[in-house]
Amino acid sequence: MELQHESTARTKSTYIFLLITGIVLVAFNLRPAITSVGPLVGMIQEDVGLAHWSAGLLMSFPLLVFAVMSPIVPRIANRLSNEMTLLVGLIALVIGIAIRSIPITFFLFTGTLLIGVGIAVGNVLLPAVVKDKFPDKFGLMTSVYSTSMGLVASLASGLSVPLAKDMNLGWQGALIVWGIPAVIAILLWIYLLRFNQGAEHAGIKKAASSSKEMWLSPLAWQIAIFMGFQSFLFYVTISWLPEILQSHGLSIGTAGWLLSITQLSGIPASFFIPVIAGRYRSQLWIAFILGILSIIGYVGLLLGSSYPVLIISIIFVGVALGGNFPLALSYIGLRSRNAQRAVELSGMTQSTGYILAAIGPLLIGYLYDLTHLWTIPLIALTVVSVVLTVFGMLSGRNRFV
Repeated sequence: MELQHESTARTKSTYIFLLITGIVLVAFNLRPAITSVGPLVGMIQEDVGLAHWSAGLLMSFPLLVFAVMSPIVPRIANRLSNEMTLLVGLIALVIGIAIRSIPITFFLFTGTLLIGVGIAVGNVLLPAVVKDKFPDKFGLMTSVYSTSMGLVASLASGLSVPLAKDMNLGWQGALIVWGIPAVIAILLWIYLLRFNQGAEHAGIKKAASSSKEMWLSPLAWQIAIFMGFQSFLFYVTISWLPEILQSHGLSIGTAGWLLSITQLSGIPASFFIPVIAGRYRSQLWIAFILGILSIIGYVGLLLGSSYPVLIISIIFVGVALGGNFPLALSYIGLRSRNAQRAVELSGMTQSTGYILAAIGPLLIGYLYDLTHLWTIPLIALTVVSVVLTVFGMLSGRNRFV
């Protein structure tokens, strides 16, 4: 009897270890297929013959797919289970990465579509899986996978050109490389599914309620708007910060390095914010601090004329961006009473978020085209930061959807 108990304990601890590994592996795959493309766009354009607007669409297309797919994912998960749906998403991602590497425009966009579908599944379901499997460690697990996402995203951006040129893989090979972690994740999740056979997630299915209720919840909309505007600021900053810094007299090389510093400065916040948020019933003060950092950062970019001021500004912006994304993910679990609510809230908030994320770079670019100055765009980003702070604080109150 005692031996049987020890064997059961070992099996459970092995499952927990593999489950954590599986969650981290899914997180590894939620950004590289996108962030690896930017540095290679010139090579892709030259090889495939894409116009500039087509290349721009290639970059924003996944965000539009996220927006469309995010509300659909909870319905699929209700039919298949969260784990099976994650596996299907990973398979779609691998197929998309393979198809995208065929140097024909049709395959380039078809592959990108499948990549968007696969990543959207992971984006929506990871918070729900963590809520379901680790309800008492939600903050810690959110910090682990959100930090993993940020690190691998930065790595993919930095390695794309060396893989394509120094290792002679070309742009196709440099993009296919990022299918390897997806294949590993698929193999692990196939194994993990064995532990869930027969469970059928009955509790989740019994608890399933119409997702329409989520779209009528004021708190859900507050979280959705918070998620949306933090996505807006992130993708605008990634797209336009180098140009803004060059307008202050910095070289293109220096501006590129400062963009990297912006992302890296947010990684500690990405890890610690969910852990801290999970220890308190209200996260209102966390949202306030991050919001103030964001406001000061963009005002600094607007008014700053000296190099030290610009450095401090981008660090403030980086910490705010690095903290607000995992805080938004934390709200999905902390404001939900169960995994079913979490997956519905995740679908709704991420749909709204990626619509705003796709609009952001285009809107700010349009404002610059109108004035040929970065003054109005930076004022707009400051105003968005104020709105973000308000909705972050509203979302941080101790309430449930």
